[in-house]
Amino acid sequence: MRPIALSCGEPAGIGPEIAVAAWNVLNDDIPMVWLGDPSHLPKGTDWQAVNDPSEAVGAKAFPVLPRDFGAPRVPGHPDPTHAQGVIDAISDAVSLVQDGACSALCTAPIHKQALIDGAGFAYPGHTEYLAALACRDHVVMMLACDMLRVVPATIHIPLADVPSQLSAASLTDTILVTHAALIRDFGVKTPRLAVAGLNPHAGEGGKMGHEEIDLITPTLDALRAEGLDIAGPLSADTMFHPAARARYDAAICMYHDQALIPIKTLDFSGGVNVTLGLPFVRTSPDHGTAFDIAGTGAADATSMIAAIRMAAQMATSRGQDTP
Repeated sequence: MRPIALSCGEPAGIGPEIAVAAWNVLNDDIPMVWLGDPSHLPKGTDWQAVNDPSEAVGAKAFPVLPRDFGAPRVPGHPDPTHAQGVIDAISDAVSLVQDGACSALCTAPIHKQALIDGAGFAYPGHTEYLAALACRDHVVMMLACDMLRVVPATIHIPLADVPSQLSAASLTDTILVTHAALIRDFGVKTPRLAVAGLNPHAGEGGKMGHEEIDLITPTLDALRAEGLDIAGPLSADTMFHPAARARYDAAICMYHDQALIPIKTLDFSGGVNVTLGLPFVRTSPDHGTAFDIAGTGAADATSMIAAIRMAAQMATSRGQDTP
């Protein structure tokens, strides 16, 4: 297998800790290589420098493509002077995957304000930066665990702005990207999609809103006419019990919390953030930098482990796990 590239993320957060913890669990099965400053690794980490990702396969110590960020790590206290190094680790990891040296990318959490303060970072987050690196106009965020896959049609915007941000074109793109990814990345031959309504009870025939009648239903009807298996718009409060989840492979939701509350309730520690629509595989743990526990030894690597496993599975599905 080609190794998975791990970008270091925010050094002051739990990224270095969970990367090492994940390698300790997975190194016999999934090769990986970490891009970061080795001085930022937890004290006592047994690591080895590699010059090429291929040297990470079968490594006996945590394999690192080392770079110098110029300042030490202080857990819980982000240093803007690290910002350019964090950004470069992401872009360099993308290059390794695109060039075929690595099979997939798994990113540790970043701290956007530190990147803005230290390097004028111009993107809302990882997803938008990766889309720019890949020259893709429309990518999709999926949260996935063993019990559920959810995709929010709108992401980090105020709830009051959601209706105006929904459009037939954007919803169509989100559904088509999700449908294609289920086939290519998750091995679902004939994807079944469930789409939530925006309003309570999916608008209840217009009594609680007209977005379902005016926008969502016509969009879904057009996609069904093209052969997609889509249920909806459905009342979101009845979409996530076990019997309902058994009827679809992914749920498309209209806004952030409508998608994330059910998956974080079902599997708070094991959820994975996946970017769909990129020309390469990218996953990430579904949590932030956790400055409050960084350096204390309390960090839970469950989501990072799940993210690396999912990246390996997706790369295998794409046929990118071997040279």
